[in-house]
Amino acid sequence: MTQALTKLITVQEFLETKPENGRDELHNGTVVQMSQPIGEHEEVIGFLTTPIVIEYTRLKLPYFIPKTALVQSVSSESAYSPDLLVLNKPALKSEELWTKYSTVQLGVSIPLIVEVVSTNWRDDYYHKLGEYEEIGIPEYWIVDYLGLGGNKFIGKPKQPTLSIYNLVDNEYQVTLFRGNDQIVSCAFPELNLTAQQIFDAGN
Repeated sequence: MTQALTKLITVQEFLETKPENGRDELHNGTVVQMSQPIGEHEEVIGFLTTPIVIEYTRLKLPYFIPKTALVQSVSSESAYSPDLLVLNKPALKSEELWTKYSTVQLGVSIPLIVEVVSTNWRDDYYHKLGEYEEIGIPEYWIVDYLGLGGNKFIGKPKQPTLSIYNLVDNEYQVTLFRGNDQIVSCAFPELNLTAQQIFDAGN
C-alpha cells in the first residue's frame, strides 16, 4: 500500500515541497507515497461522509470535511492525510499552518477523524492511534471492514470491526462494534448507523 522514500525531512520542508495533487504523507521524516485506494475503501469513506454531514448540518455545528488536509504530529516529523477529517471552522483561527498549507495541529480543531483500514493496518492501529491521542483529538474511528488488524486490536478470529476511540483523561478508551451493533459516537450521539451498514458499503 505504501512505498517509502529515503531522505529525511522536516514537516515544514514537506509542506513546502508537497505536490498539490499528491497523496503523500510524512512518517517520522520519511515521505511516504500513498497508493490509490481500492474501490471498496472509497465506497466506505463515501458512505460515512453523508450521514456525518447530515448530522452536523442538522445540529447547526460549524463543521466541514476538507477534500485534502493534513494533520501534523506534535512529537515527530509526521503529517497524515486522514481518510475522513471533520474540522471545526472557528478553531482554525488558531491554526498557524491552515491558511497556507491546509494543515492542522490542534485537537480542538478536529472533532472526529476516521481511518479506513487497508493492508497497511499497522499505520492506523499503532502509529496514527498514538499520534492522534497525543494531539488530543477527541474521537478516532478505525473502520476495519475486512478484518485485517492484529488480534490484539480486533480479537480472534478476526472479523470486520469498527473501533471507536474516545479521549478520556488524555487517553483513548476503545469500544468495538461488529455486525448489527448500533454504533455509539460521542461526537454525533444521534448518528443512526450499525457497524454492518458501514462494512456493507465496502462489499
